[in-house]
Amino acid sequence: MAKTDASGGLSKEEREAVKQRAKELRDQEKAGKNRAAGEKAVLDAIALLEPDDKVLAEGLHKVVSDVAPHLVPKTYYGMPGYANDEGKMVLFIQAAKKFNTRYATIGFEDRATLDDGDMWPVAFAIRNWTPSVEQRITELVRKAVG
Repeated sequence: MAKTDASGGLSKEEREAVKQRAKELRDQEKAGKNRAAGEKAVLDAIALLEPDDKVLAEGLHKVVSDVAPHLVPKTYYGMPGYANDEGKMVLFIQAAKKFNTRYATIGFEDRATLDDGDMWPVAFAIRNWTPSVEQRITELVRKAVG
């Protein structure tokens, strides 16, 4: 009889993220739609990031706060994210260091209205926060919340 892998094929980092997400969901259930609790969770998550990832997350947080202040900050697998008024995630950042990748990713969930014909990108690799990156992210967030 073959031995099964209890991890389901997930890496150590992925298993930790799943555990973190389960804890987040429990914490978010307790907090309800408390914006202050979500803001604190996101700012705490940003504070824990490595310096390169922290700059990116701070930039995204500033853009979302300026362009889409109605989105509710909340963590998403331990990363800063922003949800609609129904509590559904719209966008998030995945730090490079969290999964040992060479770049961070800003991702948009299906609630983001980035639709462009029959195909459009929903994730963007990001390595540095520059004025041109900030401008592009601002445009994407503005379009995402339509």
